[in-house]
Amino acid sequence: MTDDERDGVRLTSLDQPLGDGLDVTKGDLVDYLDAVADRMVPLLAGRPLSIKRVRPGQAPFMQRNVSKGAPDWVRTVPMWSEGSHREIAQVLCDDRRTLLWLGNQRAVEFHVPFFRAGEGEPTGLVLDLDPPEGADFEVVVRVARLVRRALEDSGLQGAVKTSGSKGLHVVVPVGGSPFEDVAAATRALAARTERLDPELATTAYIKEDRGGRVFVDSTRSGQGTIVAAYSPDPSRPPRVGAGRLGRTRRRAARGLHRDVRVLPHRMGGRAARAAAAAGRSGGGGTHHPDRPGAGDARGQAPQAGRAGFDERE
Repeated sequence: MTDDERDGVRLTSLDQPLGDGLDVTKGDLVDYLDAVADRMVPLLAGRPLSIKRVRPGQAPFMQRNVSKGAPDWVRTVPMWSEGSHREIAQVLCDDRRTLLWLGNQRAVEFHVPFFRAGEGEPTGLVLDLDPPEGADFEVVVRVARLVRRALEDSGLQGAVKTSGSKGLHVVVPVGGSPFEDVAAATRALAARTERLDPELATTAYIKEDRGGRVFVDSTRSGQGTIVAAYSPDPSRPPRVGAGRLGRTRRRAARGLHRDVRVLPHRMGGRAARAAAAAGRSGGGGTHHPDRPGAGDARGQAPQAGRAGFDERE
């Protein structure tokens, strides 16, 4: 088994498979997170973190409570858990070494709320665009353009990022408003989007009522979370949802999902240099930029199982 140490973080078993059916090693994940740390940490910093973890021999699972035995330097914040009716300690990923430690815990998805710890107001809202089964991605792009029109009519601007394998999130920065007002504004924007083209977009919460239209979901704002940009997902191989500010072009969106071994090289600059250095470090990561199919955003990667929720460790 290959071990390593970076930024004072002991990294173990880097040459071992990341999880069942995932054609990457634990080292591949750690190398990827290290390569994108400069871009990813600012998106996570100060926000109580929920993570999805993988382990060989079991399905991916969600975790909010910090793992037992976490180093003293891992910052946490007490948060109330409605599910378990108790206070838990959630991680604040404020620096590179915390991100590396989470990678060593096999954290593959990083879910963040729309608020920072200690602050009483949301920092953003999101419209989640969920296409019907079998729909072409172009349909989701068309609805994203409707959202842009609705935002422009309200004097707002948003950023679009991929969501899962087929959807989009349109994220809008806000400030100076309570959660209740932001939630109401999110619902109003969704309704305005639907009115722009009711044959294409719908706010119907019940699937049977959507009639093959794209669901404009306004329920994720407020206390909800979204997957942070650059966060891998446990598909085969793990891919990455990366944002493109203000762009809904089919060409851009179709290229957003990348194999964790490839994206840092394609990002260029510091991420590419970090990825190359990680590949030389003996840390267990294996980079295959020329591997057939690696980084093919259009391939439908099978999902690695339904996540449960685990707050015990």
